[in-house]
Amino acid sequence: MKKKNILWLYLFLFASMTDMAFILEQKNELRFFSKPLIILGLALYFYQITKPISTTLLAKSVLSGLIFSLLGDILLLWDNLFIYGIGAFLIAHVCYIIGFKVAQKAPESILNVNFVKTFFINLPIYFVAAFIFYMINPNLGVLKIPVIVYIIAIVSMLTTARERYGKCNTASFWQVFIGASLFFVSDGLIALDKFYQEIPDASLMIMGTYAIAQLMIVMGIRSHIIQPTMK
Repeated sequence: MKKKNILWLYLFLFASMTDMAFILEQKNELRFFSKPLIILGLALYFYQITKPISTTLLAKSVLSGLIFSLLGDILLLWDNLFIYGIGAFLIAHVCYIIGFKVAQKAPESILNVNFVKTFFINLPIYFVAAFIFYMINPNLGVLKIPVIVYIIAIVSMLTTARERYGKCNTASFWQVFIGASLFFVSDGLIALDKFYQEIPDASLMIMGTYAIAQLMIVMGIRSHIIQPTMK
């Protein structure tokens, strides 16, 4: 790993710590400077390490996921742009789904998929998502349809990460799966805090899980690029 590439990870770490410090100090106006730098650092790092394969679908899809995540972070700084922030992250999840599909051995034919087995393996994820929706549903109002679409997207992103098990190297699987799971947790906290009831220190927990989630996804894809075969 080249030293100049590590500098972008330092930017990610510095921005993450600074942003959470601003949350603790309730200096939300300063987060307009710190929050966008979190994903910017990761995106620049990923761009640098994937330059040799920049034309591949894997590199393009994951980098696009980071760029739309950055856009979502910026939009969510304004409460009145919440729906547009959801839209940006929705596209980010679609990009990650594509990336996760590519970052594994050739998927089996749809005719060979055991849908019953897959459903029961993913059932805990479906249950948690359904429970969160049940809790927030009474307060969604006009946002009900966009939120349902978003829930489907993030559940699909998480289940796609889980389905990489046995189809990529172990380090890549666990890094991506943990990252996707933390992304799911972060979004669940946002939903409950905004549409159910206020959660103490919600912003800190949301940004903590979110930052780690994005880092784990990037490092998981990096692990796959370094060692694409299973081991």
